[in-house]
Amino acid sequence: MNHDQKEQTTSTTAEPQPDTASSPAIPAADAARAAERAAERAADRPPSILRQPTSVWAIAFACAVSFMGIGLVDPILPAISHELGASASQTMLLFTSYLFITGIAMFFTSWVSSMIGVRWTLVAGLVLVVVFAALAGASGTVGEIIGFRAGWGLGNALFISTALAAIVGAASGGSRQAIVLYEAALGAGMAVGPLVGGALGSISWRGPFFGTAALMAVALIAILVMLRAPKGEPRAPRERMPLFAAFRALRHPALLALGAVAFFYNFGFFVLLAYSPYPMEAAAKAAGAESFGAHELGLVFFGWGVALAITSVLVAPVLTRRFGLRPVLFTMLTGLGICLVLLGAFVHSLPGLIVVVVVSGLLLGVMNTALTEAVMEATDLPRNVASSAYSGLRFIGGAIAPAVAGPIAGAFGVAMPYWAGAGALVVSIVLLALAGGALRRIGTPHETAVEEAEAIGRGDAA
Repeated sequence: MNHDQKEQTTSTTAEPQPDTASSPAIPAADAARAAERAAERAADRPPSILRQPTSVWAIAFACAVSFMGIGLVDPILPAISHELGASASQTMLLFTSYLFITGIAMFFTSWVSSMIGVRWTLVAGLVLVVVFAALAGASGTVGEIIGFRAGWGLGNALFISTALAAIVGAASGGSRQAIVLYEAALGAGMAVGPLVGGALGSISWRGPFFGTAALMAVALIAILVMLRAPKGEPRAPRERMPLFAAFRALRHPALLALGAVAFFYNFGFFVLLAYSPYPMEAAAKAAGAESFGAHELGLVFFGWGVALAITSVLVAPVLTRRFGLRPVLFTMLTGLGICLVLLGAFVHSLPGLIVVVVVSGLLLGVMNTALTEAVMEATDLPRNVASSAYSGLRFIGGAIAPAVAGPIAGAFGVAMPYWAGAGALVVSIVLLALAGGALRRIGTPHETAVEEAEAIGRGDAA
């Protein structure tokens, strides 16, 4: 018995020995498998949006400066009127010449890009902006500035129509990250443009023009140096676009309907943007705020631009996925019409004008994004062709507003341009309602944010 018990005890104590000896190997194997899984996840995870080639940052910087040009002159319009002895109607033509040439050029930018390539289209656009912005700053009459702004608009059209394609082609992390970068640059430019215009304009009205020329020259050099095809890779063949492809695209009922909506909507948009500095300055003087000038106007429109940038990038995608494009478009057009009516009602109140202008930026950001996306979804046309046709109509509608706002104010009173802008938005609402059958493809909420971002980005590029 004692002998058996001793053997049993010995065997019992000996049994766990193999487990004890192998126990360190088990966690080591687990750690190796965990490290392998972590490596696989890291390989699947897209790189950080901040880790981009220098060429991408060069294009993004140029995009921001390019979009600065839209709101850059807003704070200095009254200063140009005073120093060059020009009327409000004359100085607002700085918007008209810029937007009209941009709109006309948009119909042909897809053809130009297909002929000379993305890189050289970007370079040509930047060269034109640098030259004509500098010439505008050196001008001695308002007529010269108007003419040089037209050349600036041509350069801007060539650049922004191809900027997104260039960023997508050069960025790491896929098209989604490239589009986020593009939208961020767009928003930054729209917001910072009035601020830079106000800061430099408080020194001289020439400052914003020379400042833009200098910044774009830096961007031009950066793109020439950094944006090159990788060595050893064959050039991708370019698909040649017909010269009048954008005009033919307007035969599509949905695209024509949305282009008409954009035409009248942009009329109201640029009544607000181009005309508002004059009632603000007059209301400030009536309130005894004699120091209200370019710097203060720049701050007001900086707030407007920040509001527009935030809602266009962050809020609009949420609303369109939740409610669908058409309900969002109807709601934003109605809200903007109300804003223009309120601007007419508060035309002699500086606080009222400032508050309504900044609030309108929130609605404009959503509207711009939703309308661009609607155009991208409404047809099966190539996106660059559809966006060129739509953008051409959009910019031409914006060009008309500053040209007629001054004469309307002189003939019917300072509030009347805002009433006219509100009327244009009513026309947009009616056109959108009448086009219901042609717009069936955009009637449902969206399923993914990625597809939406791609559509928005491609549309904004033109």
